[in-house]
Amino acid sequence: MRLVRFTDGREPRLGALADGWVVDLQAACEARLAARGVPAAGRLARALIPDDTVAFIEGGEVSLAAAREALAYAREAPVHGAEAATPAREAAAHTPGARAGRAGRPLRYRLEEVRLLAPLERPPKVVAIGLNYRDHAAESGARVPEHPVFFSKYASALVGPDEPILLPEPSVTRQVDYEVELAVILGRGGRNISEEEAMDHVFGYTVFNDISARDLQFQDGQWIKGKTLDTFAPVGPCIVTADEIPDPHRLRLRLRLNGRTMQDSTTANLIFRVPTLIAYLSRLFRWEPGDLLSTGTPAGVGFARKPPVFLQPGDVVEAEVEGIGVLRNPVERMAGQ
Repeated sequence: MRLVRFTDGREPRLGALADGWVVDLQAACEARLAARGVPAAGRLARALIPDDTVAFIEGGEVSLAAAREALAYAREAPVHGAEAATPAREAAAHTPGARAGRAGRPLRYRLEEVRLLAPLERPPKVVAIGLNYRDHAAESGARVPEHPVFFSKYASALVGPDEPILLPEPSVTRQVDYEVELAVILGRGGRNISEEEAMDHVFGYTVFNDISARDLQFQDGQWIKGKTLDTFAPVGPCIVTADEIPDPHRLRLRLRLNGRTMQDSTTANLIFRVPTLIAYLSRLFRWEPGDLLSTGTPAGVGFARKPPVFLQPGDVVEAEVEGIGVLRNPVERMAGQ
């Protein structure tokens, strides 16, 4: 399943991408339950499929099963716009609750009718890994680490697809860089997780762009200072559940700046793989459902180029991970600067 958060101009909703549509999972769940004559269908649908992604992840297999059933139901119902009729859809059209869920909402929308948001709004933790590709460590002039190097980014830095990366005034930073990464979304929490059990704790995967102010990052060794400025954590466009990506270590990842390919590698080149990262970090702190773990970036970043390449107003950055999609963000100067 390809989970998204979206808005049609009203409050954010949890949805799924399917066949070029965005399905409103809660509305589809409610309509399905109502069609079966289940009492208090709306209340039950809101409990099974909350609007908040972290709460949905906390619902575990119960919420995932409800979402899959809702998605299958919405695919059959004639829910929005002009569609070719089929016998199944004709029958669904006469089923109470088939067309709309709570407050008469459509069960699905064309992609252009909605705005996709960051698939996670407030994850409990945003943990990022540094120097996790040998070629990136080499271009950075750093030794290959013996243990994972990690830092945090604040949830307030997260932005979604097509939201701008905002450059602070030049007195704050002049060296804003890009980093395409595969991010892991934790589904189960815990401490002291073994590598053998680590993948059982994965809910899904998304694309992450670790925007970095290099002059701040390297100023005095406080990496987080250059990593967590507002809008410096684009994420999306969706979360692909773990069942659709059986091996996260065989994915191509690329980054394009104004159409020019700047990074092109594969997660096969990770130094510390996903199970190792989850297990190692679980000895230091407790993982929680909804935590985001970004696994590091390959070579090709801007500061290591000759001459260096840093983001400028008017740029467009596209970060892509195979099997997940393209995360596109324009670059703008922060308002009033």
